[in-house]
Amino acid sequence: MKQIYICSDTITGIYSALYDAWKENRDKEAGIELRGKTQQQLFCEYTVVEENGEKAFQLERMVKRYLGYNAYWDIYHALLSDDEQKGEAVFRTMQEARKIQDSRRIMDHLGNPDVAKVFQLSRSVSNEAHLYQEFIRFRELEGGLLFSEISPKAQVLTCIAEHFADRFPLENWMIYDKTHQVFLVHREREKWRLVWGQELDKQAAARISKEEKEYETLWKGFFDSIAIQERKNDRLQKTHLPLRYRAEMTEFSD
Repeated sequence: MKQIYICSDTITGIYSALYDAWKENRDKEAGIELRGKTQQQLFCEYTVVEENGEKAFQLERMVKRYLGYNAYWDIYHALLSDDEQKGEAVFRTMQEARKIQDSRRIMDHLGNPDVAKVFQLSRSVSNEAHLYQEFIRFRELEGGLLFSEISPKAQVLTCIAEHFADRFPLENWMIYDKTHQVFLVHREREKWRLVWGQELDKQAAARISKEEKEYETLWKGFFDSIAIQERKNDRLQKTHLPLRYRAEMTEFSD
């Protein structure tokens, strides 16, 4: 009977599920499903995974040791995607790695559909994170905090955290992922961290500083002034800057 492991859609949750699946069914067919998105199947046994950091650490160490760092980062990024079958694809990729002579070259075996899916998901998440590094706009709130909201498909906060920590090491800033309801928080001269389970104070987030209002007006004026009406190409602009990124960008706000 096929064993299905149910976990939360977090790195710790999926790593814990992969750890249990690998420990108990590495040579058998098994599935990883996300809590709240489970589709009941016949002739399957379902187990709710006990999630903890130790399991996640052990799984991470094993992947780095036997599959290598390149495969690890592909797996990590793939698990940040919004694909509901990502956990199962990673588990089957790990199984496939046991069948080849050099397991560290598993990501070269793109003829395998699961390996190809992990690679595609990883590239998609990396591309989205790269775009957000360019498109994120911070607003200065009344207390001096730099604040931004984004609506990503994937859980990209950990992918962009170091980029902004390097750019603004002496600033207090926060990025809120509205899709997954997670905060990326950075305090001056400290390490960034993720905060789950907190609600956004919309009133506080709307109270921008006087200087911010002035700079927003200047930026919008600059954005409009450099545009050449005769060379306007909406289709090309949408290719480089898709509509879904514009809702939180200063130059496109009302």
